Amino acid sequence: MAQGPLAGVKVVEFAGIGPGPYCCMLLSDMGADVVRVDRKGGRGGAKFDVTARGRRSIALDMKDAADIEVALGLIEKADVLIEGFRPGVMERLGVGPDEALKRNPRLIYGRMTGWGQTGPLAHAAGHDLNYIALSGALHAMGRNGAPPSPPLNLVGDYGGGALFLAMGVCAALFEVQRSGKGQVIDAAITDGTASMMAVMYGLRAAGIWTDERDANLLDGGAPFYDVYETSDGKFVTIGSLEPQFYALLLEKTGLKDDPAFAAQMNKPEWAPMSDKLAAVLKTKSREEWTALMEGTDVCFAPVLDMAEAPRHPHNVARDAFTDVEGVVQPAPAPRFSRTPGAVQGPPVRPGENNAEILADWGVSGNPS
Repeated sequence: MAQGPLAGVKVVEFAGIGPGPYCCMLLSDMGADVVRVDRKGGRGGAKFDVTARGRRSIALDMKDAADIEVALGLIEKADVLIEGFRPGVMERLGVGPDEALKRNPRLIYGRMTGWGQTGPLAHAAGHDLNYIALSGALHAMGRNGAPPSPPLNLVGDYGGGALFLAMGVCAALFEVQRSGKGQVIDAAITDGTASMMAVMYGLRAAGIWTDERDANLLDGGAPFYDVYETSDGKFVTIGSLEPQFYALLLEKTGLKDDPAFAAQMNKPEWAPMSDKLAAVLKTKSREEWTALMEGTDVCFAPVLDMAEAPRHPHNVARDAFTDVEGVVQPAPAPRFSRTPGAVQGPPVRPGENNAEILADWGVSGNPS
C-alpha cells in the first residue's frame, strides 16, 4: 500500500516530457496513485528514466472514440489531472478542462507549459533556456564579460515549472475540500521562474543589485560567496556572507591580518580580494580544504560530481539517495515525520498495467 501524505489521491498524467513527469514523480513519491496515460505503441519504461518512477501506465489511442471514453472514465475517478501539451491540444483530443470538469466537477486540472495558456507566445515552441531568458533569470547568471551560463534545466523546467505545479496541486487539493469545486491550474515556467527572482527584483529596485553579471552579492561578484579552484583542479564553495562567518573564513585561510580584507562590504575592492582568496585556495587540494573547513561556520562545501555526491557522509547519513533496480537516484524529499514518502517502484513500459488500472479504478473499457 502506498504511503505518504498524498496516499489515496488519484492522479491521471498524460505522458509528456520534462517538468510534467517530474511533477508527477514528486506526487507519486508523496504517496499519490499516479496513472500515466501513454500513447498506444509508444516506447518507454527504461529503468534509467528516473522521473517516470512510481506510477502505472495505461496505453490509449486518443484518436479512438472507445479509448477516449476510457480516458474520460479515468478522469471521472481522478482527483488530479496533469498535462503538458501546447494550449488547445487536450481540447482537440476531447479531454480539455471543460469536458473533464463536466465529468468530474471536483477535478484539479493541472496544465504545465513554458509560456502559459495565454499571451502572444503561448503557442510557440520553447525550452527551459528560452523561458528563463524571458523571466530575467538567465541574464543574471554567469561571469562578467562572458555570455550567461545555462543552469542545466533546473531553474525553469524543475524549479519554475514542476515545483510550482506541484505546489499548485497541493493548494488546490486543500481548497476543494472547502468548496467542493475543482479548478484549472495554469502553471507557466516563465511565471514560476519570475517568482523565484523575487528577491533579486527587490534588491534591484532598492538600488543594491545591478544588471551587470558577476558584480553582486549572490552571483559570484562577492569574494566571500563564490566557487574556487583548488590545487588538484577541483573546486570548493565559500558562502561566508555574515560577518562572523567571514571572520572565520579569514582565520582558516590565514588572511585575517591582511588589510585588504578588513572591509567585507567594500564593493570596489571585491575583485582584488577575490584574486587574493583564489590564490590562497589554490595552495591546497579540495580534500585538504574540506578537512579544514567542512562542518565549520565558514559555510563551506566541496563541489562534488554526481558519482561523489551519493557517497558523501552527510548524504549517506540522511539516505538522500536510493537505489532502484541498480539505478542510484535521489530519494523522495521533503521528509515527513509521520507519513514518509517512498519510491513506489521503477518506471514501467507503456500499457504495462492496463487491466490492473481499470480494475482498481473501476473503469470499464478494453484498450488493446
